Amino acid sequence: MRAQIGPGQSDTGTARSGATTNARPSPAPRRSLLRRLAVAAVTLGAIGAVVAGVGFVAFTTQIAGREPAGVKPADAIVVLTGGPSRIIDAVSLLNEGLGQRLLITGVNPATSSDEMRRALPDGERLMDCCIDLGHKALNTRGNALEAAEWTRERRFRSLVVVTSSWHMPRAMMELSRALPDVELVAYPVVTSRTEPENWWTDTGTLKLLVKEYLKYIMATVKIRPAQAVAGSGTVAAPTAGAAAASH
Repeated sequence: MRAQIGPGQSDTGTARSGATTNARPSPAPRRSLLRRLAVAAVTLGAIGAVVAGVGFVAFTTQIAGREPAGVKPADAIVVLTGGPSRIIDAVSLLNEGLGQRLLITGVNPATSSDEMRRALPDGERLMDCCIDLGHKALNTRGNALEAAEWTRERRFRSLVVVTSSWHMPRAMMELSRALPDVELVAYPVVTSRTEPENWWTDTGTLKLLVKEYLKYIMATVKIRPAQAVAGSGTVAAPTAGAAAASH
């Protein structure tokens, strides 16, 4: 005969079954949590994209669309290597008397003074009197350090800075940090590729600007390559008198 279950008793099997059923998590709260996380991620991503887009547009407003019609004279001129147009324009400014001396910073260590004499307009005369080659810089930060060392050694108080228009914002930032007491005059070099009307139609130019924008952000927060300079120091081209005395 089966014992009857009284009011104060419980069926063990039934209790266990109920406990097991109650312990199972409901799928509805989990799906709700995942949905909220997905919405939050999409929202943050959208906000980040908008901020990055606005920042990029603001960055492009700093890029000159035309080369300056006139340049304020300075004690000296510094050109950052990276394109032949930069050096040609810098030499032209030197010939026009807009600086007493020119530093070409970031020159390949394998490039000699004799090669530069042959390559530059009026190179023989200018290399003997007015142009110095800097071989230490490995990047834009290195350009700034190399230019700062050269500027202090010669006690210049103002510089005309020559580089590509898209590179100028970052170059001026690094130079102003390295030379806070020196007046910097920007001379952006503009090519047909980097004219504003061509930015949005040329995929290569757009990629270049986006890459430079990311480098500009990194420089702003001082995230840079560990090594900025290497090799020997700034190399000054000997004057004609010094060259004669050495023989």
